[in-house]
Amino acid sequence: MRLYQRGASLGQVMAFLIASPWNSLSLTVILIALIGWQWTLLFIACSMFIGIVSGLIFDWLVGRNTLPANPNSIELNDFKFWPSAKKTISTTQFSFQWWYSLLWEGIKDSKMIVRWLLLGVLLAAAIRTFVPIDNFQTYFGATLAGLGMALIVATILELCSEGSTPIAADLVTRAQASGNGFVFLMTGVATDYTEMISLRETTGSWKVTLFLPLVTVPQVIVFSWVMNLYEA
Repeated sequence: MRLYQRGASLGQVMAFLIASPWNSLSLTVILIALIGWQWTLLFIACSMFIGIVSGLIFDWLVGRNTLPANPNSIELNDFKFWPSAKKTISTTQFSFQWWYSLLWEGIKDSKMIVRWLLLGVLLAAAIRTFVPIDNFQTYFGATLAGLGMALIVATILELCSEGSTPIAADLVTRAQASGNGFVFLMTGVATDYTEMISLRETTGSWKVTLFLPLVTVPQVIVFSWVMNLYEA
């Protein structure tokens, strides 16, 4: 939302919003521990692809006047990223206080991630305790019905990305449906109503907000279906 207020294009904002949860360092470490590095790298690559393609689609829709452009955009004359970045870094003072502040703020902010991760672990443990594995594989297996169930649950269940990860890992390992795990992670971002409300308040447009799931969810379903075909 801050990127939008600072003048980023609608496509850039959407690409960041869609791809960043599954390309973060914390989620990468957690996913590798739960489902292995092969599936983790595939999930990251697919989320990056969907984020970039969705961003291009949103910029295309803005160009066709289907969606409103960012009113905060400004014209950058003769701006070059790398020279500007080098100049900014050269003026930064990497003092002990700077590193200490960076480390301390990181530790404080990590508490939120740990709380959500704990909630996800507790929910995954409850599923393992009360849902027999046969029923779990029947309802959430590598089928179109299982994909649909994962999509519905991800839409209804409001969890942070760290909280979704243990449940998604169970879909990959116990239900043996990697596509369902991917759709559970990605659809949670595309249909997260708190993020959609924030997007509505920032852009002032319900049309932009509703286009988020309209553009991203079909792509997620296609990728997830292909993953499930590989599992089958």
